[in-house]
Amino acid sequence: MSQHTPTGGQGNAGTAPRKAQRSESGIAGGGTVFAAVLLSVSGVMAVLQGIAAIAEDDVYARLGSYVFEFNLTAWGWIHVVLGAVVVLTAVGLFMGSNAARAAGICLVSLSLIANFLWLPYQPWWAITIMAIDVFIVWALCASWTHTAD
Repeated sequence: MSQHTPTGGQGNAGTAPRKAQRSESGIAGGGTVFAAVLLSVSGVMAVLQGIAAIAEDDVYARLGSYVFEFNLTAWGWIHVVLGAVVVLTAVGLFMGSNAARAAGICLVSLSLIANFLWLPYQPWWAITIMAIDVFIVWALCASWTHTAD
């Protein structure tokens, strides 16, 4: 005897994609909100980090010689500007803008590079921010729906 599967109704096949879509958007949506929160916090921290560098505080001490050696004031302005733009991008993400999502990916990539170059001044902090930046890029890319704003 052979088994015969009825084809006349939606059955489980019609509900499975909706369940997968619902749970996927819930996880991805939470990841986007968390990425936006992390973006805003890291942006504010970058601004504060930049202000400390511009004020030429004794907080930062360079460890040896480094190929990408900049003046501490120049690093301060880089962090202030990048941090301010990152905070504005986080606001756009909270509003649900896909343009802010694309800008966030680009800005976090720049933040990742800036923190790599910042390693001699604050090694543990730079590594921590780089790890957070990698998560932010993943969260923003994983939940992108490619719909018009």
